[in-house]
Amino acid sequence: MRTMTAGKIIRCAWPGNDPLMIDYHDTEWGVPVHDDRKHYEFLVLDAAQAGLSWRTILYKREAYRAALHGFDPERVARFSERDIRRLLSDPGIVRNRLKVRSAVVNARRFLEVQAEYGSFDVYVWRFVGGKTRTNRFRRLSQIPSSTKESLAMSRDLVSRGFRFVGPTICYSYMQAAGMVNDHVTACFRHGEV
Repeated sequence: MRTMTAGKIIRCAWPGNDPLMIDYHDTEWGVPVHDDRKHYEFLVLDAAQAGLSWRTILYKREAYRAALHGFDPERVARFSERDIRRLLSDPGIVRNRLKVRSAVVNARRFLEVQAEYGSFDVYVWRFVGGKTRTNRFRRLSQIPSSTKESLAMSRDLVSRGFRFVGPTICYSYMQAAGMVNDHVTACFRHGEV
């Protein structure tokens, strides 16, 4: 059901009037992810976002997709120092050495988690008890930047050697992957996801 006021769809305010942000909000954000490649993609993109806007990262997403072979963690895990140098010269992505290196290191750790749990999906959904946590925030200002679940996820990922996985990044990841539904209650997507 689409929430409307005077013929206008009501959605969360953060996409603004940007068509790409609106499309992401309306079709992806908060939709439960159960595909490991998509999980790796969101880990990479949320890590890249640290200190930047989601809009910046969303506009670089296709360049990341090309640079990281469709966000294939098996291929990225085999990247050499030469591959890292290639990425650092790619103007389509965020050319921060630590963030680029984290995409490679995290791919290796990601594969270890897959081997241990059968899939990254099984591992990561444990932090919310296997189902989406639906919040009932009325305003964006009520949405936290981290939670006890994102802190637990962060600590566990760090203990496994992942990088750029602080509690705030983990919470952004949880929102993107649909582990939490943080659409404000008036948004048409709140009830849909």
